[in-house]
Amino acid sequence: MPADIHPSSIRLDDHGPQGTASTAAAASPSTVRDGARRPARWARSTWVRLAVLFVAMLGVDAIAGGINKVADATPLTALIGGVATGGLALAAYLWLVRYLEGRTRLEELAPARARPELRRGFLVGLGLFAVTIALVAMTGGYHVHGWGSFGGALTTLGLMSCVAVTEELAFRGALFRVLEEKTGTWGALVVSGLAFGGLHLVNQHATLTGALAIAVEAGLMFGAVYAATRSLWLPIGIHLGWNLAEQGVFGTTVSGSDTRTGGLLHATVTGPHTLTGGSFGPEASVFAVLVCLVPTVFFLLMAKRRGRLRPRPARKH
Repeated sequence: MPADIHPSSIRLDDHGPQGTASTAAAASPSTVRDGARRPARWARSTWVRLAVLFVAMLGVDAIAGGINKVADATPLTALIGGVATGGLALAAYLWLVRYLEGRTRLEELAPARARPELRRGFLVGLGLFAVTIALVAMTGGYHVHGWGSFGGALTTLGLMSCVAVTEELAFRGALFRVLEEKTGTWGALVVSGLAFGGLHLVNQHATLTGALAIAVEAGLMFGAVYAATRSLWLPIGIHLGWNLAEQGVFGTTVSGSDTRTGGLLHATVTGPHTLTGGSFGPEASVFAVLVCLVPTVFFLLMAKRRGRLRPRPARKH
């Protein structure tokens, strides 16, 4: 991690309304009664709630993706479309959680934490990918051929703004958070990570190696960040910063996708797939996995120190 983005600079509240007690309560609707209403009887089952919320958010992700494919005709419409669909996805999540869980205060999306955590996460994501591509370049696998376009970078920013929001809401806000009630933190990490990697198998240039790499470097990392902070804003920021750097700045492929929006640099990646990621992009490289394991371990240790690694509930007899 770059010197100007040291882990100690990430200020994460450990007390007060955003501390351990309140955030632990936020994860389980059965323990939240401050201004809450009782959810519908059919939604009181954790498994039913998980299925409905996760599938619904995947549907929102698909719809938003379709809208953004149309909106990316120009940089301005792409930016407007990405921000707008990301906002609509947030509204959909808020409504679904309130309906299914009866919660009126969603600590995982506390408004006061949005701006600082998005900003810090964005810088961390940029820094992590910059280190990754620097390592690829040191092996002779990354080649810059000249400047790309600012318009391409702006289009990428719009697209990735939506992607970061919708995917984090689905995989950390829905899948990880609700599944944790049944499997504990470790089970939720493994399942949500594998599911997140599997999602990327549908991309045009997808590879099994790339999907597994994403499961480890991104699925585990974002899950660890959420476990430590009990907030979705920081993982959303990291996700956006990483994706924007990957395509919008350094001009490489994101997760084997077929988007050709471009970035500030016109570049190519050549060499052994293990080191460069091949057609899937640098995310499939061993460097990306190693670089992202550092913050993953850091946030897991933070979660342990704060008492936020939850055990699997004992079975009732």
